[in-house]
Amino acid sequence: MNTGYLVDNTKAVMDRYGFTASKRFGQNFIKDRTVLEDIVKASGLTKDEAAVEIGPGVGVLTEFLAEAAGRVYAVEVDRKLIPILQETLGRYDNIELINQDIMKTDIASLTAGRPFRIVANLPYYITTPIIMSLLESRVPCRSLTVMVQKEVGERMTAKPESKSYGALTLAVNYYTKAEIVRKVPAGCFIPAPKVDSVVVHMDVYDTPPVRVKDEKLLFALIRGAFNQRRKTLVNALNGYAGLDLNKEQIADAIVSSGKKPTVRGEELSLGEFAALSDIITDIKY
Repeated sequence: MNTGYLVDNTKAVMDRYGFTASKRFGQNFIKDRTVLEDIVKASGLTKDEAAVEIGPGVGVLTEFLAEAAGRVYAVEVDRKLIPILQETLGRYDNIELINQDIMKTDIASLTAGRPFRIVANLPYYITTPIIMSLLESRVPCRSLTVMVQKEVGERMTAKPESKSYGALTLAVNYYTKAEIVRKVPAGCFIPAPKVDSVVVHMDVYDTPPVRVKDEKLLFALIRGAFNQRRKTLVNALNGYAGLDLNKEQIADAIVSSGKKPTVRGEELSLGEFAALSDIITDIKY
């Protein structure tokens, strides 16, 4: 088989094994060779690195990763796919299949300290929890290149004062430099989802682009700001758990940061949230 056999024959492979994509696991398999090539190119993988793939499905992306990376760790939660993958990817000796839930997988131990990059066509229903779990646990990966729902990709890369800007934007930008690599129409998948997708590439920072006195408080502040995003920042934060400040103290902190007391959370950049967080830290302690 040539590289790309699976993407050119995805439906035939599924029919041969009597496999039906599971809604439970959010399975939509890529059937466009160009999309796969663009994902691998964007990932920047080299033979000196390993790739960790989340949800390989029937292996359409895995084939391309095996050609680009020194080793591929393919983590698949659906046990029905394991025998299919063992056969369809059997000609590769640099692929390791792991039948586990990625949310319960110790990736750092899996790769045994080898430099790695995460590459995945993520299931829509659990995209944000997976991304946040990986970032917050500070998995020592160089980058993440992921296929996500278009709306989620826009939230990850949004600018302040836009409707897509929010807590996910700020978290992603605290840990990584993120960009949308390309758009992917729904027709590029089997079965076709109801929405279009985008490929997002995130280079992981060695150290965050902003420094704060209390990282936990920074993210409590961000969550509070967007928990009720239509409210002013003062009202959104008033009584929010984790801050333990009264309304007057919050207003004073916002003014001290150089903002008007009527400002909304969506108007603040990551740097401005960091500055406000440090002011609140000083008030609290």
